Amino acid sequence: MHALIDPPSSVSSSAELGWPGLDAVVTGVVDARRRVAAAQAAEARFLADAVGLVAERAALLRQEAQQQGGSVRSSDADLPLREVALELAMALRVSDRGVQRRMSEAYLLTTLFPRTLEVWAGGEIDAAHAWAISRTGTLLTSESDRARYETLALEVARTESPVRMAAAAKAIAATIDPAAFTEAAQRAYDERSVRFFPLEDGMARLIADLPAPLAHAIHDTLTARGRAILDQSDEGVPHRDEGASSDAGAYTDDGPHGGRVITGSRPCAHADTRTLAQVRADILTDLLLTATASTRATGAGIEAVTAQIQVTVPALTLAGDPNSGPALLAGYGPIDPAIARRLAALAPGWDRVFTDPTTGIPVAVDRYRPSAKLRRYLAARDERCRTPGCIRPAHRCDRDHTTAAADGGPTAPDNLAHLCRRHHTVKHHTAWRVRHLGHGTLEWTSPAGRHYEDRPPSLVRFVPEPTTPADPPPF
Repeated sequence: MHALIDPPSSVSSSAELGWPGLDAVVTGVVDARRRVAAAQAAEARFLADAVGLVAERAALLRQEAQQQGGSVRSSDADLPLREVALELAMALRVSDRGVQRRMSEAYLLTTLFPRTLEVWAGGEIDAAHAWAISRTGTLLTSESDRARYETLALEVARTESPVRMAAAAKAIAATIDPAAFTEAAQRAYDERSVRFFPLEDGMARLIADLPAPLAHAIHDTLTARGRAILDQSDEGVPHRDEGASSDAGAYTDDGPHGGRVITGSRPCAHADTRTLAQVRADILTDLLLTATASTRATGAGIEAVTAQIQVTVPALTLAGDPNSGPALLAGYGPIDPAIARRLAALAPGWDRVFTDPTTGIPVAVDRYRPSAKLRRYLAARDERCRTPGCIRPAHRCDRDHTTAAADGGPTAPDNLAHLCRRHHTVKHHTAWRVRHLGHGTLEWTSPAGRHYEDRPPSLVRFVPEPTTPADPPPF
């Protein structure tokens, strides 16, 4: 016997369904998202205003150069942009290159798609919607085409997620002006690249921007080789595609992130326990670092590492003590101690760094195979560009005299620091100023008069040894 319950005659909210708490949470989240959208749109307006400041500064520099009978050098043309972007980046504690890109995007949004900015500020769409509309719409060259595109894209943005809307926006733009979209595809091909991003827990992400057919082909090749390796490790165990029954120990590629899903109940004693995604990564490592892939894709490519990197390993950690502090990759952070020991074993020579036990600052450096003492010290102290927010490794930077040698500045640790070429140029050719505060700390003073400190990495991450509490005074 089944009981039938008639639905309520009318339902106006989730509160009438008996869950008022959910209704309150949804209302609160939606309201908060609207306020976030308004704040983000306001930030975009300020970033666009910064572009105006850059234009004013550039015009002033051109005027000064003309008064002196010359012109601004092409290499100095973007110095006002760098100057302003660096000021914003230090205030926000982010990369100045990223701020520079955001300034450009904000300027295009506010000038080419003002209606999108208004809708965004009103909380009807999110930041991801607004940026997708602007980035795709800039492909269109005529004002009328952009206006038509913006109207259609906003209609989609009001009802679809950012990912769905972005795909629709590209289709709309390509339909309105096919030639412009073809030209954009060619420009994108010209910008193909490989990029590196640090991740947590000793990992990093390598991203290759390639033509879609080539990327698919590479992924398919890695998949085919990976499956062959896993099949070889499971020899003697029938798979589904070999006529095996459903409990024969087959695997599929249907797990999360390419994870290997065991579908049977009789695994082979010698089966490779890696997922297909892990084998793909090992094959890629072997191929790129050794030009060959072993039959089992062991990830042995680390043995071929010849790139210049700086890894700091405590002596006891190097000896295998698991409780003696992390191994540190300059510009990244802690890495797997086992990998650090393998790299140390392959290194042609080591720098031995002695640090102050109370501050963590290097106080001396020597080497089993001698080299320039001061250069080794600076590399150990700085590890990276000493501009706040920059992570370019020291070996790819210039050693800069804070006070120029021509002005009497000594070639000494308290007057030297590593600066990448970009920030080295900004220091010497804009209103930015730098001075040493002692213990390797630099103070940057911006054109607006703000001060930003950059401390050596070893000082930032230093964890002092716990001190033994003093004996209580006698009574």
